[in-house]
Amino acid sequence: MTDTTRVLLVDDQVLLRGSFRILVENEPGLTAVGEAGDGAEAVELARLNRPDLVLMDIRMPGMDGIEATRRICGSPETAGVRVLILTTFDLDEYVYAALRAGASGFLLKDAPPAEVLAAIRVVAAGDSLLAPSVTRRLIEDFTSRPGPAPARVPAPLTGVTEREREVLELIARGLSNAEITARLHLSMGTVKTHIGRLLAKLAARDRAQLVIAAYESGVVSASGGGPGAY
Repeated sequence: MTDTTRVLLVDDQVLLRGSFRILVENEPGLTAVGEAGDGAEAVELARLNRPDLVLMDIRMPGMDGIEATRRICGSPETAGVRVLILTTFDLDEYVYAALRAGASGFLLKDAPPAEVLAAIRVVAAGDSLLAPSVTRRLIEDFTSRPGPAPARVPAPLTGVTEREREVLELIARGLSNAEITARLHLSMGTVKTHIGRLLAKLAARDRAQLVIAAYESGVVSASGGGPGAY
């Protein structure tokens, strides 16, 4: 990522795209490199412009944001592009699917400007954006689905140590690195080392995918007993 974070704006509402463009263009260190009104256009512009981050709506005509995210994150040409999902959340049942497709977090459409800018910087810097309330909602959604979900982790956390499992559980609960250090009485450096090893062992690109791995491996659940229960 360069000193200037390059943002692609994707939404089928022209006025909303324009508002985000004004916000981004007036913030030092950020620049808008394009706008797209649907998923297919977003995929093409991501390939041509190679932005650092795509601010991606979910519900759009034609190709939706989930499929566009899957194509952007799954292509070698644009694998380094981060995707931040725009959602109404209370109405969107697709947040989980978007994260599985490779998105690094979500942003509410009615978020205040300062929160939008902070979210762009967090995700573009390589972190993920998952608030505790959202991780709980995602867990509830995941565990309420009929039948088994497609497994993302090929084995039950193969090679993951007990301490790494504890860190994974706390990540899935929405705790920050600082909160994990306090909970487990570890140094910040040790926590970061555990997270790095989890990313490698579970072939996860970022913290958001660690959360998904935790859901799908049974480390956390929305009901029932055990340390990962909510």
